[in-house]
Amino acid sequence: MVNDLATRRTVRDFWASTIGKKIVMAVSGALLLAFVFAHMVGNLKTFLGAGDLNHYAHWLRTIGEPVLRYEWFLWIQRGVLLAALVLHVTAAVQLARRDLRARPVRYVHRQPVRATFAVRTMRWGGATLALFIVWHILDFTVGTVNRDFVPGDPYHNLVADFGVWWVNLIYLVALAMLGLHIHHGFASAARTLGVTSARRERAIKLLGSTTAVVVAGGYALVPVAIMTGLVR
Repeated sequence: MVNDLATRRTVRDFWASTIGKKIVMAVSGALLLAFVFAHMVGNLKTFLGAGDLNHYAHWLRTIGEPVLRYEWFLWIQRGVLLAALVLHVTAAVQLARRDLRARPVRYVHRQPVRATFAVRTMRWGGATLALFIVWHILDFTVGTVNRDFVPGDPYHNLVADFGVWWVNLIYLVALAMLGLHIHHGFASAARTLGVTSARRERAIKLLGSTTAVVVAGGYALVPVAIMTGLVR
């Protein structure tokens, strides 16, 4: 009982601290980035044709069989990702509010333009991505906003969806926000987790920028290819 109370108090104190929230943001962000990268690789199977992409989508639903039943892995994955997203967003909002309370009056001297742009991009870009995730689920998982949605046929759904110009615009804007979010957040997470140092700073920033370009660009290839008729 005593150990249980002590553990709860430790967890509560960790979450209440600024560094605790930053660590939660960094770890949850790394988990989300790993999923985003894996999902991007899977999406690129679109270029191999309907058979390969649809087979891959079916395989995702059978991971863990026979220990897990059909689609159980996907639901476990969704639960973990949702928890990571909620923690990431909650920590970000609370840190932003804490920062505003600490500095209720604007600085007399102007903040560096790069720092201001980075902070605004992380905050507004994060909010944009949160809304986009809802749209994406309604579009490709539920099919509510895809007028030609066919359950169990992701290739058809991709081609039908990205054949509409304004849908492409939504996705490309979201991907730009995703790229900027990764670019600015990568080095920050590395510093929080103690991965970086003065000697590694430049390499970490380069790795973050490269990851941002690869992920955003990799996702963008599919809608652009469909929009231009390369994939039908």
